[in-house]
This record gives sequence, C-alpha cells and structure tokens, in this order.
Amino acid sequence: MAMPTVAFIGRPNVGKSTIFNRIAGDRISIVEDTPGVTRDRIYSHGEWLTTKFAMIDTGGIQISDAPFSTQIKSQAEIAIDEADVIVFIVSGKEGVTRDDEQVAKILYRSNKPVVLAVNKVDNPENRENIYDFYSLGFGDPMPISGVHGLGIGDLLDKVVEAFPKVDDQIDNDDIRFSIIGRPNVGKSSLVNAILGEDRVIVSDIAGTTRDAIDTRFEADGIKFTMVDTAGIRKRGKVYENTERYSVMRAMKAIDQSSVILFVINAEEGIREQDKKVAGYAHEAGKAIITVVNKWDTLKKTNHTQQDFETLIRNEFQYMAYSPIIFVSAVTKQRIEKLPQLIKQVYDNHEKRVQSSALNDVIMDAVAVHPTPTVNGKRLRIYYATQVKAGPPTFVVFVNNPDLMHFSYVRFLENQIRENFDFSGTPIKIIKRSRK
Repeated sequence: MAMPTVAFIGRPNVGKSTIFNRIAGDRISIVEDTPGVTRDRIYSHGEWLTTKFAMIDTGGIQISDAPFSTQIKSQAEIAIDEADVIVFIVSGKEGVTRDDEQVAKILYRSNKPVVLAVNKVDNPENRENIYDFYSLGFGDPMPISGVHGLGIGDLLDKVVEAFPKVDDQIDNDDIRFSIIGRPNVGKSSLVNAILGEDRVIVSDIAGTTRDAIDTRFEADGIKFTMVDTAGIRKRGKVYENTERYSVMRAMKAIDQSSVILFVINAEEGIREQDKKVAGYAHEAGKAIITVVNKWDTLKKTNHTQQDFETLIRNEFQYMAYSPIIFVSAVTKQRIEKLPQLIKQVYDNHEKRVQSSALNDVIMDAVAVHPTPTVNGKRLRIYYATQVKAGPPTFVVFVNNPDLMHFSYVRFLENQIRENFDFSGTPIKIIKRSRK
C-alpha cells in the first residue's frame, strides 16, 4: 500500500504545477503566470512504466506573510521530510538565479536523491542553456518542457530509478487505519489514548519516507497498523500549521489505509476544512468512522448527542454510511470501543456478497419499485454481480445505462444496504450495457 513519493521543488514561476499536472494527467493545480499563485490541490498520483507513486507540489504550501526566504526554506523542508525523491525544477529561460542557489544549498543537506530538471527548454536552441546548471552540483540537468511534454519520460525514468526499494514488512494482515482531521481536533492525544499502556505495541515501522513511522499494535486479539503516527505527533515546524500541509499529510495517510478515523472537535463543531478532509477519504473509497473528540468538554442536555449527530448527517450527507462515535481522548470515554468498531467497518469494506443473494435483492427491489421509463423506453435490469471488495463494487447489467438515473442507482444502493451490512463503507454501483 505504501507508494514512494516525489516532491517538486523550485522558486516560483519555474513551472512546477505545469509539470505536476502533466504527470498527474489533468489540470489539478491552478496554473497562472503570477509567481507565488496558490494552488488548488497539491497532492496527486502518477504512474510510469507500472510504478505508481504519490506527488507533492510544494509550491502550493504557502506560509502567510512570510518573506520569500522563509517560504522557500519551508517548501524545501517539506520536500525533504515528505519525499523519497526530489525533483528540483529550474527555468532554462532565466538561467541560474540566486534563488536557485538558495534552494540548492538546502537540498545538499537532505541526503535524498535529487533530480535536476531544466524546464521551459521548448526548442533545440534553448538546450545550450542547460550547461550553466551543472554549477548547482546535482549531476546532469534534464532538459524538459512542461507545456509541450518534452523530456518528461526521460525525467520519470530517472525518478523511478532513484526510488528506494519498498520495505516488505507492510505485507502483513494487519488492519491499516489512519487518523485524519484538521489541526487541533485532538489527533495526537487520540493516538496516545488508543496506544494506551495496556496495548501491546508490536513495532514502529519506517514507511517509504524517512519520517512516516507506522505503529503496529494489538487490541482485543486483533492486529492493527496505525499509519503515520509520527506525522500526527510532529510539532514545531512553521509549515505544519498550514491548512494545505495538513490536508496533504492526510491524503498521504488515506492512501495507505483501509479504514479512516475522521476526527471532529466537539468544542468547535464542523468547519469547512473538515468537509475537505472527509471528502478525500470518501472519494478514495475508504471505510470511514466519524470520531467526535473532546466530548467531555461540552455541557450536555438530553438532546446534545442527537443534535450533534443530526448536524453531522446534514453536513456530510454523502457519508450517511459512516458510524459516529463520541469520545474523549483525555478521559478515555468510549476509546475502548474503537478497535472493535474499526474491525467491523474493515470487514464490511472487504465483504463479498454471493451473486444469487444479490440478484434476489435486486429483483425484489424492482418488483417493489419498477424501473423508470424515459422517452417511452423502459430500463431493464438483467443481472448484477460484485466485481471487487475494498470498497464493495457492483456491476448492474442493463439494456441501456442512460436510462438508469442516479436516483434509481441510489434506490438500489439503499436496498443492498438494507439486506447486507455495509455500515462504515461506501459502495459503488457501475451501470453496464449487457452488449
């Protein structure tokens, strides 16, 4: 599950986002010609010759009101902390600048493989400009053009070659889960509460990056791996308080987990950033438990819990499947219930349903609520089957997929959920023509 990570680093306006988007395959970041423009998304995936990897565009992590030297230092530190390989991007049009030299000095100390990419080499005449960049001391500069896609394959060959060999220890049967949430919702104290003294901590496993320590432990006879405990417990660097950094860190953890504990702060209620973080976990198709932490701090009436639950259901309508648990990391209230709950949603996430039982449910559903007619054509459902687990994914064969409105898909999902326990996990329904 652990993917190697590439970070793109360089001064503003050298084309980091263009290259990031080119490799990610779509325009994820907002690309403008203004130096220092903030990016929309800074974490994505790439694949080259069957090797999958995660990518970070460090330029997206801005520290407000900080001078450029602090910004670039923090972005370089992020690249060093988070990545297995660093792509240092410079511009062939401007040549070597003092800012490039400043970045190079920080990267010298990283002990990480650095690939030097000279961007904006759009034609053969510009290739002459790359030789100046030998002075930065990172070996052969790679001439590329992010806009035209030139040299990107050669660059990725070099990046993949530099990836570390992934540790085989990750291939175990542990249930892998991570704790995500915006800063100050109590993730760190929740980690400590779950790993209380009565837990048997099996080992701390170094992930593919130097800093990501995963913790193996046993609870109620079940083996778990908590992903990126070191990342949650880290403190002290300027950039760690930036929203974008915490979102990026959460996305990395989500990638490597089957179950997500999505933490909300009971004192502060639901914020916009909570929705972003939860949305990533949902989109990734992971099992999700909503954990309302700091529950001990609220003055309660008979309706407090019910009201808070209603609020969560209204704000996160797409996550109606996620169980909600109210805990306190400080007083340990309900913490002991988490291991069994994680196991339950994990089992549901990996569950497979027999085709005969599934088709009985689908046909009964059609009998109760007949398929719709669109422009005189009636939707016919022939057969359904589960094609994968984690999350459970079903293919429904029909006469014409266009006749199956999303509201009917939702109706079928509800019928499947009523008959099989899929609490805690999203399920996917794919419409397909029998032809």
